[in-house]
Amino acid sequence: MITGQDWTAYIREFFLFDPKAPFIFTVKSFWVFFALVLIVDSFLHRKRTLRHAFLFLASVFFYYKTTGFFFILLVFTACWDFFIGKIIYRTRRKGPKKAWLAASIVMNLGVLCYFKYAYFFTDIYNAALSKQAHVFNWMAHWSNGFFGTHFEVDKIILPIGISFFTFQSISYTIEVYRGTLKPVKQFTDFAFFVTFFPQLVAGPIVRSTDLIPQLYKEYSLSKQEWGLAVFWILNGLVKKILLADYIAVNFIDRVFANPVSYTGFENLMAIYGYSLQVYADFSGYTDMAIGVALLMGFHLTKNFDSPYKAINVSDFWRRWHMSLSNWLRDYLYIPLGGNKGGSIGSIIVMTIIMLVVAGLAGSWMVLAISALVVGACLILAQFVKAFSTWVTTNLNLMITMVIGGLWHGASWNFIIWGALNGFALVFYKLWKKISPWEKHKSKWLIRAWAIFLTFSFITFTRVWFRAGSNTSWDGLNETHDIGSEFLSATTMLQQIFFHMDWSVAPLVISSYLSVFLVILFGMIIHWLPSSLKEKYRSKFASLPIPVIALICLVTIFLAYQVMSADMHPFIYFQF
Repeated sequence: MITGQDWTAYIREFFLFDPKAPFIFTVKSFWVFFALVLIVDSFLHRKRTLRHAFLFLASVFFYYKTTGFFFILLVFTACWDFFIGKIIYRTRRKGPKKAWLAASIVMNLGVLCYFKYAYFFTDIYNAALSKQAHVFNWMAHWSNGFFGTHFEVDKIILPIGISFFTFQSISYTIEVYRGTLKPVKQFTDFAFFVTFFPQLVAGPIVRSTDLIPQLYKEYSLSKQEWGLAVFWILNGLVKKILLADYIAVNFIDRVFANPVSYTGFENLMAIYGYSLQVYADFSGYTDMAIGVALLMGFHLTKNFDSPYKAINVSDFWRRWHMSLSNWLRDYLYIPLGGNKGGSIGSIIVMTIIMLVVAGLAGSWMVLAISALVVGACLILAQFVKAFSTWVTTNLNLMITMVIGGLWHGASWNFIIWGALNGFALVFYKLWKKISPWEKHKSKWLIRAWAIFLTFSFITFTRVWFRAGSNTSWDGLNETHDIGSEFLSATTMLQQIFFHMDWSVAPLVISSYLSVFLVILFGMIIHWLPSSLKEKYRSKFASLPIPVIALICLVTIFLAYQVMSADMHPFIYFQF
């Protein structure tokens, strides 16, 4: 029997932030929260202003439960860009208009850099000037002084999902500046757009031009859409619990934790398994986010398109984390000049990247050599037009991929990972011009080989991605040294290339048979034709509601039966 004291404890636990229990889609308390939101929303969907205000408050509560008092930062971002957007729209002169846009971008990126890259930039300062500076949390210091709080001033904690809502908010002021979007009139409308809880902490990055127009449409949810929403939620739940967490806890984490204790074969299987894990984890979150949003009548951006069917690296990045790829393309790559040529922005950004690299390397010689190489390329470009076009367009591509890597975290390994993918994109642009197989991609054997090569390249670069992801928030004050960070990622590669032992393969497979079967099942489902997936999704959505309810109960029961006590938070929460 549940006593009144038990209910009091439960309610207190539900409403207070617990750093050891993140408020994620796979915990029961989230679904209690979402059920309450749906009930209240059902009474408000005809009262637009009141509905948006309620959903804004619900989203702020969700973020508070996820990351504590950093919800203040989220509200500040919403306030800042709401008023900046109005000023930009009213300003007619181009100069002041650009200045206000710059104010929005600088403030948003400044806050992002403060929380996410403070330790990284401190390392640059210390290495470049031989100093021993330490990070000081000025925001915590001011809060303690003005409000009597007790935040630690010698540590800066990274707010969950800051990269996602920062980029989302920036898209609004840019589109208002470009004239493709009118500023919203009500603060609660804009605040709801910035804070919308399903995709708030791990994407997809929703563009203002996609979501804001939906705020002013009449609420509608057909039986088919309801069925699809339930399908996406169940699909995401299965990906996260039955695929990502199961193979991680039972095999992948063990190998990555101590790769030298395992043979090259086990390391090889672990990195291939990690590719499935990170996809199932991230796409599982976005599937659930899409389903949750659809139940409230909102359509979120598609974020994945079977990326491991990609036949080249360029194709992969059109299919993987599509909301980020498209954001970087439209707001960074094209403004820098895209594939048409360079710009002054390209030179400025490249100069900043060179200074960062030189600072972290602790040597101005690195900067001098980099400057000589870039200078020689620019001089040659003045005399050879074809070379000029090739350099500037590929420079823009490399800049975009390096910044995309750095977006994921303050680690050399993320920069290396982004640069490797950038080099691969440049190489493919050259290779496809001379490739004897480019015209025969439709042949199944050539296509299968291309898919395998692309998947393998992406998988091996993820060694650096995983090593960068291992940087915990509590360990961010450790020095970012390129040598140690690079070597921490290459231990597995050394095992694979120098300690491969194929003779243990049968024993390893039999010992981890359930893990390998789950990996095989996951890849088979992934490689199914898109038309077949569309058919069974549509078929599920068309089933009678009692049948869907029964499938939900069975799926949830099975998922939570295999759920590990060591369940991982979603990987992209840290970004």
